[in-house]
Amino acid sequence: MDLSFTPEEESFRDEVRAFFRDKLPARLSTLVREGKRLRKSDMEEWHAILNERGWLANHWPEEWGGPGWSVIQRFIFDNESALAHAPRVVPFGVNMLGPVLIKYGSEEQKKQWLPRILDGSDWWCQGYSEPGAGSDLAGLKTTAVRKGDVYVVNGQKTWTTLGQHADMIFCLVRTDPAAKKQEGISFLLIDMKSPGIEVRPITLIDGEQEVNEVFFTDVEVPVANLVGEENMGWTYAKYLLTYERTNIAGVGFSIASFERLKEVAQMQKKGGRALADDPLFAARMARVEIDLANMQTTNLRVLAAVAGGGAPGAESSMLKIKGTEIRQEITSLTRRAYGSYAAPYIPEALEAGWNGEDVGPEDAAMAAPSYFNNRKLSIFGGSNEIQKNIISKAILGL
Repeated sequence: MDLSFTPEEESFRDEVRAFFRDKLPARLSTLVREGKRLRKSDMEEWHAILNERGWLANHWPEEWGGPGWSVIQRFIFDNESALAHAPRVVPFGVNMLGPVLIKYGSEEQKKQWLPRILDGSDWWCQGYSEPGAGSDLAGLKTTAVRKGDVYVVNGQKTWTTLGQHADMIFCLVRTDPAAKKQEGISFLLIDMKSPGIEVRPITLIDGEQEVNEVFFTDVEVPVANLVGEENMGWTYAKYLLTYERTNIAGVGFSIASFERLKEVAQMQKKGGRALADDPLFAARMARVEIDLANMQTTNLRVLAAVAGGGAPGAESSMLKIKGTEIRQEITSLTRRAYGSYAAPYIPEALEAGWNGEDVGPEDAAMAAPSYFNNRKLSIFGGSNEIQKNIISKAILGL
């Protein structure tokens, strides 16, 4: 695969860079660069800017609001977005539910929900994991019993990222308890304002409410909100997860983080010389750089599969494994590079508008929280061990 860009692609990259220079608010890029927390309003602001340009859902077909980009154009945009320190697009509506509706949803569902994803009318969250049904997702126990024109949903979801902000949740539910695990699951779209839904925050070690528990007690959901066919939800769930795993890999963000790591390693000193010149540290950085270059090629292959009309296959699992390992290694090396400056933990320093005195370089405060938060990457979206099983079955036939 030729990784060099054509003159047309170089021109497109210039266009993207100009867009970020002119349209990305400096306030937002500063928050991202310094690892500060983004509010819902910050994320919505950036979504609106992208949507106005027609670049929010850059992998959707043009008929549903996508820009009609090539694989390379999307690759360029993702990389330049990370390098410009743009906020990451909240993936649940745009990157996860959108492709499922486009492929499996009815025309009515596409017309109803896709425009609302783009214009920000609906904030979506994901109802997959449950207590006891995370990596073994097919073991989920939340039920949906059909009664006339509605399904009555009872059960619990957990680790629901940003669910406290959500208007809607796409949810896996069991509609046939007598069937085999994977064969009795359906895919429902549920209004989070429905009577019987309770959201309880899970406060993380850094004090942040990033994830939640969601409880359903006799929640009525219109049958019209069933995506595809009843009891076929596992097929749709797997299709969605290939997009989620590709997104988790975060190739562009790894590139941007690695560039920052190289800067820090040059600034920090060890034994009178730059940390980047320390043989052991330099060797670890070189390993990351090599893996990152290889991962870019894999990322292009996955994007090419989607552009050809297919869905990401086992390659998305490879990308998820290697991508999360690289991101974890980069945060580990960054924390090591900052040394004692990464040790003090001041939660207020992660909030926008904090005017206290920095301990060390301005972004050292986020080194330790980022390191610990990114421990989850190899677990969620299907643990890396599960991804290895998927690869062995899909490619090796084991």
